[in-house]
Amino acid sequence: MLILDKNSTQTNLESFLDCITPVVPSQFLSKSEMRKLNRLWHPWEREKVDYFTLGDLWNCYDEWSAYGVGVPVCLDDDRNLIQYFVPSLSGIQIFTSNGSVNSLREETDSTSETRDSFSDSFSDESESEKFSRWDGCSSEEGLFEQDGLWYPNDRFGNLYFQYFETSSPCGRVPLMDKISALAERYPRLMSLRSADLSPASWMAVAWYPIYHIPMGRTSKDFNTSFLTYHTLSSSFQDMDIEDDPESGEGKSKGGESISLLPFGLATYKMKGDVWASDKDGRDQEKLVSLLSVADSWLKQLNIQHHDFNYFMGIRRG
Repeated sequence: MLILDKNSTQTNLESFLDCITPVVPSQFLSKSEMRKLNRLWHPWEREKVDYFTLGDLWNCYDEWSAYGVGVPVCLDDDRNLIQYFVPSLSGIQIFTSNGSVNSLREETDSTSETRDSFSDSFSDESESEKFSRWDGCSSEEGLFEQDGLWYPNDRFGNLYFQYFETSSPCGRVPLMDKISALAERYPRLMSLRSADLSPASWMAVAWYPIYHIPMGRTSKDFNTSFLTYHTLSSSFQDMDIEDDPESGEGKSKGGESISLLPFGLATYKMKGDVWASDKDGRDQEKLVSLLSVADSWLKQLNIQHHDFNYFMGIRRG
């Protein structure tokens, strides 16, 4: 028989958010590196700035990608189970400063042949067609590192990389497998630091249910999928997660780890009350709030996010 902590005050939704939040090892920037930070993105004076590398972030998803992440679920009849979800990379945009892009170009000359072969697939497009690939409407992935091309708002920085998944869930690979494949062409996906990324840098992770233990219990809510949005930039570390629980990024002890709490959330096939199990409406308020933030974020960046639209029932031909 499965035994869970009866004294836990977490609701099932809070349990899910807690279980799927990556806790990434962090380090401190040196004083000389702090002086080089983009002041548009780091306007506050701080004694210390901690950061993580994207490679360490992806490592958090390694075991989850292989075995799934288990979420404790408490049911109304006092029975409990563990629902397992597998993470899939749904979307990502990485914005860097102009200086970072220049150094990236210098450090990745060894991959130019691979990039050239990738770029050849766009060689027959006009310049306007190429540019439209980066507007978030038609592209699945892209590298933006030539000629100082910038997003409409300079405060966003330079769009170094983006990827949007459009295949059906059954045709997707787990997040770690996708990142490993992308990193073969774009190795800086493993080494970029959160301190060098614009506040506009983000990723979305789709969580699909795979099984639950013990088996035999059936509920439509066990088919629920989730879409979580996470910031990738150190800029948001100035906001204390205890003061602003919806801020999307919190820290444990500085210089040890950073928790990338979701700042946005969408759900698909959520029926019943398994994931809104509290009696005072707190879960429902959180779901509405996180969905609103995700929608506002995408509108601010002028992104048509395939999975978000699908979860919301917006079908685009």
